[in-house]
Amino acid sequence: MQAKVYHSREVQAWAQRWIAQNNSALGLIQQFAWQSYLYLLDYFSKQPQPVTRIAVWCGCGNNAADGYFVAAYLAQHGYWVDVYATTRGNSVELQQAFDYAQDKITHLYTHFNVTEQYDVHIDALFGVGLNRELNQTWQLVIQQFNQAHGLKISVDIPSGLDANTGQALPCAIQADLTLTALAYKMGLFTGQAKQFSGQVQCIALIPPDAQLKSLAQLSPNHIELPTWQAFEHKGHHGHVLVVGGHADMGGAVMMAAEAAFAVGAGKVTVVCHPNHHTAILARAPNVMLRNIEYLSTEQVHAMLANVDAVCFGVGLGREHWSQQIFDRWMPALLQQTHLEVVLDADALWFLAERSMQLSSTTYLTPHSGEAARLLACKSVDIEQDRIAAIYALANKFSGQWVLKGSGCLSLEQQQLWVCTAGNAGMGTAGMGDTLAGMIVGLKAQFHEKIALHEIVSLHAQAGDLLAQQGMRGIQAFHMPQAIYQIINACAASAT
Repeated sequence: MQAKVYHSREVQAWAQRWIAQNNSALGLIQQFAWQSYLYLLDYFSKQPQPVTRIAVWCGCGNNAADGYFVAAYLAQHGYWVDVYATTRGNSVELQQAFDYAQDKITHLYTHFNVTEQYDVHIDALFGVGLNRELNQTWQLVIQQFNQAHGLKISVDIPSGLDANTGQALPCAIQADLTLTALAYKMGLFTGQAKQFSGQVQCIALIPPDAQLKSLAQLSPNHIELPTWQAFEHKGHHGHVLVVGGHADMGGAVMMAAEAAFAVGAGKVTVVCHPNHHTAILARAPNVMLRNIEYLSTEQVHAMLANVDAVCFGVGLGREHWSQQIFDRWMPALLQQTHLEVVLDADALWFLAERSMQLSSTTYLTPHSGEAARLLACKSVDIEQDRIAAIYALANKFSGQWVLKGSGCLSLEQQQLWVCTAGNAGMGTAGMGDTLAGMIVGLKAQFHEKIALHEIVSLHAQAGDLLAQQGMRGIQAFHMPQAIYQIINACAASAT
């Protein structure tokens, strides 16, 4: 069972229902702090440098109560613990946490002018309740925290990070470790979250109730592929069609085709402008080629009837020529109900100008700019609420969707998945083409036996394999060998 991810309102309402059943609000805070303390003892023991001095930064709400209790428990264990705090709020739990901690910690400072050196800084400034942009004073506090030397740990969620969208407001704590209370929150994984969350550990304390509804699930990192039988050959592993390749853009179809082969597709045909045929054969002589300019509508239908999956739009361009190709191929694709179809890149550009309902075996892979065009808004609107955006795309066009970017989202049959793999080095030209090629290649072979979110995760893992040698300079043409290794590791684990 994959870990579930929640909206912060769901988690807060769940906690309130628990408290309404005559359970103690203070007890819940204490238990979270105690379990966090136990986790930190183990975490500190594994650090290359010994931890002796700790600074805990406390705000004015219940997140500060978590911080005071954590500070007290660490101090009782023998660490030097100083607390830096602002004026406290008026909650009973916060006052009780402060009263418990004040005679156990080493020093309490009522400011954030931190000049001492510490091995660890613990953030308990805001927690999940923050949904407004921080004022200049708090921005300076967070900047000072981030600039301090030592490990950075956030209690519940990095302060300044929206708990649901993963957007900084406008800055946030950059944590090495986040200890989140009760359940995973969406904002820890998508949008800008990877810059701030670090390693995320859920401190689960109370049993889920019937009213608790998840927002998404985390995609699995361990994926098993169906094994091949000894008698199988290329005819058993799917025939892929990659269609695109404007006269000036041959790389995209080439990268998609190579990715399809790397995941094990039996046959790959590229339909593109003839300018690129020589280069494609020089790089991948096992690719079959057709001239996109000389295919009639009847020939298009005939080709589609004899393949298993189609990747349409990579490198297609946005000119009048490109529109003619789209208008010839897209109706034919809609009529072929047996096909697995991936629409990417310039196919999405033209789709935005048309009202079409797509089948459940159509997979669309926009980044935020393409999603904005499809929804007639701006990229910033997409990034401010990626979850709302991907649901809006599915409601408008049907089909299955990937919203690319950090914390990549996949929406399949109204189930939302979040990919936790991947890295910043993958933000280069052509990476989307390799993802499209992987989707079409794996769907051609396994159809419903492999899910869209699993393919997204495999693509991200291939990028992480490359990043082991460094993120800078990763390019899409490096991906096929990494994809080959990841795919075969999955196949080996299934035997």
